[in-house]
Amino acid sequence: MLNSLFHGVFDTELTTVIAPGDFLLCVGVSLLIGLMLCAMTMWRLKSSGGFAITLALLPAVVCVVIMMVNGNVGAGVAVAGAFSLVRFRSAPGSAREIGGIFIAMGAGLIAGMGYLAYAVLFSLILGLITMLYTAIRFGDRRRYKTLHITIPERLDYTGVFDPVLQEYTSEYTLTQVKTTNMGSLFKLTYDLILRDPSKEKKFIDELRCRNGNLEISVSYQETVAAGL
Repeated sequence: MLNSLFHGVFDTELTTVIAPGDFLLCVGVSLLIGLMLCAMTMWRLKSSGGFAITLALLPAVVCVVIMMVNGNVGAGVAVAGAFSLVRFRSAPGSAREIGGIFIAMGAGLIAGMGYLAYAVLFSLILGLITMLYTAIRFGDRRRYKTLHITIPERLDYTGVFDPVLQEYTSEYTLTQVKTTNMGSLFKLTYDLILRDPSKEKKFIDELRCRNGNLEISVSYQETVAAGL
């Protein structure tokens, strides 16, 4: 009676039915994998609680989808891929968050095919690699900055800041010049690479001496901060 309860309406004699015990085992392992990936992915990452819950549940969801297609891996991948078409009513995630979602979907896919040990091993390897890259600041682009300098209209900006830029940056490019404050001021925009981020304040102080102590701002490069 209990076994017949879990048979599908459209099952035939040729259909392989998943035993309830195997189903619970795969889902349970997937939930544990989700918690493990959530802890590893969110290590030193500022993210929302909603993302954490989604990441923890995603392997189990994908696992169930794969199991419910009765071994048809092609159909399972197609159905799981449909999740990528869903547009959530939230801000786009960072590149690292998107990577964590792909890892969780991969782990759920492996678990749904029944390879639970491989799913755990896959999650451990990718999670530890993520933590390692975070710890060593792999791909850290803190030295890539955008500099905005406001100068009076009487100041000829051609080459006036070059000595300071050459001293504190390894590369710089003047990307934009525009007028502001009814034409009485100019605003220069540079994309640059700092030689030593710890000397940023000294760098700004020397620029202030040349622009009449007007507004100066330094931020991460817009093209870098966009992530994906």
